[in-house]
Amino acid sequence: MRRTKNDIVMFEKNLRKLLSASSSELKAEQKTIIELATRYCEDARFYLERGDVLTAFGCINYAHGLLDAVRIEMKLWDVEDEEGVEGS
Repeated sequence: MRRTKNDIVMFEKNLRKLLSASSSELKAEQKTIIELATRYCEDARFYLERGDVLTAFGCINYAHGLLDAVRIEMKLWDVEDEEGVEGS
């Protein structure tokens, strides 16, 4: 459960960073992907609150993958952004 919560926090951090760096430069397709990623993050919270940790973990990882695809395409992804998760 802790790992999934940490992944949600990391997703939100990466999302804020992406939007602050590039909101005016986003293409329609990228905006759609970011919206889908955000929905998967919301789903992760939903399942986590209901105790379904496995589904929550799957949702947040899919959200990260979608967001990372946009970050990589925009050359905003850096391995240093991917800090380790404590206590996982």
